[in-house]
Amino acid sequence: MTSGNCVGARAALVEPLVRRPSLFEQVIAYIRGALVVAEIEIRKLRHDPTELFTRAVQPALWLVVFGQALSHIRAIPTGNIDYLTFMTPGILAQSLMFISIFYGLTIIWDRDQGILSKFLAMPVPRSSFVTGKALGAGVRALSQAFVIFILALLLGVKLHWSVVGVIGSLLTVVVGASFFATISFLVAIGLKTRERFMGFGQVITMPLFFASNAIYPISIMPGWLQAISLVNPLTYIVDLLRGYLVTGSTPGALLDWSLLLLALVIVQVIAGRTYHRVVL
Repeated sequence: MTSGNCVGARAALVEPLVRRPSLFEQVIAYIRGALVVAEIEIRKLRHDPTELFTRAVQPALWLVVFGQALSHIRAIPTGNIDYLTFMTPGILAQSLMFISIFYGLTIIWDRDQGILSKFLAMPVPRSSFVTGKALGAGVRALSQAFVIFILALLLGVKLHWSVVGVIGSLLTVVVGASFFATISFLVAIGLKTRERFMGFGQVITMPLFFASNAIYPISIMPGWLQAISLVNPLTYIVDLLRGYLVTGSTPGALLDWSLLLLALVIVQVIAGRTYHRVVL
């Protein structure tokens, strides 16, 4: 082989490494990296499934105790829908939020264990880590959805069981959990310690829950609380779940999905750009 041929062969080997990847290749790398990280998160759940059982206690108490008690006294006006049926989508939304809002602890834990720096050294886009971990939170939230569905069947809750309704509600759970998990990552990036983060989680969860339409209609709220509920992302998640599982119709689904997906994209972009700061 002549020297010219050697140079040409070397250039052919080096060229794919130095050229800028196309947009399609960047998208594929992003998706592949996100799926790898999500798989790692799912493996954690498979190796330690006890969290699934402990997380199921709270929604069970809300449905079995709180829901049935208020169903008998009829204290909250819900039209022609019994109260237990009305609140079931709200408890599902609460469960996905509670799981996801504390998911930022995994980033702090990975950093303290030295795992995060290894993740950042992988040849995948940084944003893939955020998306992958958010998908992992979505899978955990799906487990809560199945628990609540089983409880609803046992309690005789009159849900609208249809293929479209179930699939739509599960997609809502994944997207909603991914949104709150990404918010959780942003907070973890800023606070950096488990103690501060736990304080934030405890402060934010209950206001978001009670300032939504999860357990009572917006129409009975005072004016100032109605205004807050309109900017509360949990309200739109509950709207979708209630439409898919209770009424069987979702007239505001386009607006709800548009706002939810837009919010998810925005927080994903911000978290992807600032994710590396958690190791500092």
